[in-house]
Amino acid sequence: MKAPAGLAAADMAEAMRLAILRADPALSRFDPLPRIISFDDFSRGHCGWSQLVGNYEDDLDTMLPGYAQHSSAMLSTLGHWDAGSHGGMDSSYALKIATRARPGAQNVAIKRHTFRKRGPIRFELYFTFKPEASELKLSETDVRSIGFLFDLQGGDRDGDGERVMPHLRFLNAADGKHLQKWQYKRETTRFKPVGAGEKTLSHYHLAPEGWLDLPDGGQRLCYNEIATKVNWSYLRFDFDLESMRALGLYCNDRSFDLSGFESIRIPAMKNLWCMLNFCLFAETDVAKRAFLYVDSICISGDF
Repeated sequence: MKAPAGLAAADMAEAMRLAILRADPALSRFDPLPRIISFDDFSRGHCGWSQLVGNYEDDLDTMLPGYAQHSSAMLSTLGHWDAGSHGGMDSSYALKIATRARPGAQNVAIKRHTFRKRGPIRFELYFTFKPEASELKLSETDVRSIGFLFDLQGGDRDGDGERVMPHLRFLNAADGKHLQKWQYKRETTRFKPVGAGEKTLSHYHLAPEGWLDLPDGGQRLCYNEIATKVNWSYLRFDFDLESMRALGLYCNDRSFDLSGFESIRIPAMKNLWCMLNFCLFAETDVAKRAFLYVDSICISGDF
């Protein structure tokens, strides 16, 4: 195919790429970078998302309490008592991350990759969240937070020797007060040995301490009029694996200032080279389960 006069070959290739993406109903809702690393449509199954299991040695009871509360992510039709089910955004199923019914309980799902080249990476998803609809009231302050994190480490010949963990959460409420703001954290808890020896260490990086507000990070997300209704929201996070720095955060019609953003940075682990892990989490504020639902995820890169 010959490019029109004045249109460079690279521009023509990009125009063709965009045309192909926009012709695909599943992908056209996203704005991926040139190479799609994974596309998770949960009508096809779990797509690699599984329970975040904490480190242990000799006995499962050596696992730190934060990790011991986690359970497996589920596939859900978003069932509810008054109308049956919502289903996903355009299929019957979504990924469901559900906490236990205890104030402050958390649950985390993880997808594990490695990277083959340093470069920009983009994480996009459509999500919604709700408490369990066990009362005939709105319950808009029952979910404490939902969020995501990356768990990254350089190659085995890198000189920097760091494990880098950007964390972001939407703090919906705390102690019954509606807060609705984005936060990040740059410190984790102290490392602790697990088991009888010193070979296996663990730290619970989603502990409640240490969260910081993003500048102008307040955002009122759509939360419908009764406890069973949901609306889907769009989220995008851009990160550079070369500099290990955040590039941008976008949610629906808003973009957020990440100029002061810092990731958790800790010494590299001896067996996690080129690690590229993604996590999603939910947290409840009351003695009621909180649900984070994810319709679909697109992870893409410029390499």
